[in-house]
Amino acid sequence: MEKLQFLYKLNLIPSLLEEANWTEKEEAIVQNHFEVLQGLLQEGKLILAGRTLNMDPSGMGIVILEVDSEEEARELMENDPAVKEGIMEAQLFPYRVALIRKE
Repeated sequence: MEKLQFLYKLNLIPSLLEEANWTEKEEAIVQNHFEVLQGLLQEGKLILAGRTLNMDPSGMGIVILEVDSEEEARELMENDPAVKEGIMEAQLFPYRVALIRKE
């Protein structure tokens, strides 16, 4: 069966746009979020993950997955520590990588 691609967009909750509001708890959640994404990369389910560098409401992160189903993509998104712990809100979109640079 052909794999499907999905993108989920992440936005920090508004209170965390102010760096002064970050505590060790949020830092630990983001570290866990990064480690989970590294695991998905090793499993071959992650194509790309990254974020914009601006800390204002237009800032966002994106995660592009290649998985078997929308259900799997939604489950991965909802179990992302940043989403599960409520510091980021996420939206899932069906997606297709059209062009990608080869190394």
